[in-house]
Amino acid sequence: MSFILETDGLTKTYGRKRALDNVSVHVGEGDIYGLVGRNGAGKTTLMKIAGGLASANSGSCRLFGRDVNDLGDAVLQRGLLIEEPGIYPEKSGLENMKIKCMALGVKDKSEPERLLEQMGIKDAMKKHVKNYSFGMKQRLGLALAFAGNPKLMILDEPINGFDPEGIRNVREMILEKHKQGTTFIISSHILGELSKIATKYGFINEGKLVEESTAEDLKAKCISKINLVTDNPSGTAAVIERLGFASYKVFDGGRTEIYEQLERTGDISNALSAQGIAIYEITKKYETLEDYYIGIVGADTREEEHSAQVACGTRNQLRKTAAKQEEY
Repeated sequence: MSFILETDGLTKTYGRKRALDNVSVHVGEGDIYGLVGRNGAGKTTLMKIAGGLASANSGSCRLFGRDVNDLGDAVLQRGLLIEEPGIYPEKSGLENMKIKCMALGVKDKSEPERLLEQMGIKDAMKKHVKNYSFGMKQRLGLALAFAGNPKLMILDEPINGFDPEGIRNVREMILEKHKQGTTFIISSHILGELSKIATKYGFINEGKLVEESTAEDLKAKCISKINLVTDNPSGTAAVIERLGFASYKVFDGGRTEIYEQLERTGDISNALSAQGIAIYEITKKYETLEDYYIGIVGADTREEEHSAQVACGTRNQLRKTAAKQEEY
């Protein structure tokens, strides 16, 4: 496979802290690569190095088959939104877009307005960016990242501060560009949203790459199932087979797991009761990307990740409140 981004033993330190510790990632051409990790795990540092905004202490980082610090004209094929968008606050949104398109050599004069319209801020395109709300600045940052139809887009928390309609809009833009051949590297704390689009994942914890997995492989690992505990495991197996279930497994202690037709718990309960088999437990479990992530980085991460999401939500609410006050 041809890799658009490939790192080998990438290490970055800030003082005594290792933000990245011997990280080797492989982003294939056409991937939507979901970078997953809690705050401070190293996601943004990796993106900054790939985006040319930071340098590593050791290891290598290659983009488009070339050293990240020696891309030449290929640097124009890289779209970025990392932390805060690079914008001119004293200029309008439209002026910012025109400057970016001019720098990229975009010949289509309609592209600035078209991208602003796609991001839902065309009505404010002549307004100075310093008067934009946080969400509007984020939308402008995404429009700037999409300018010039880059081959690779590196997006750090791209839907931060967006409402549900805005999130869907960004998702549709990403999927449309992906169909056209664009490769994406995306970090997000909203793992449910990331799981709708990602084709491959990299799980980072405490600066280390814990695992790389394709979406297909991950789906196989995140098995949804019915957990069933009865007083007669062999009788239970016979009953569920008569009901037409083929994908199941019997464990010690009277526990049975069923991996198909999860909506049929009622049929199972009725059939077992009819045979006089006592049911101690019957539950459905849907394992999500978040469940899997917490499973591989440690259970204590759940509380920290939740706290990070709450803090992020609080910051967003404060920004929205401040934006409303500015409008008045």
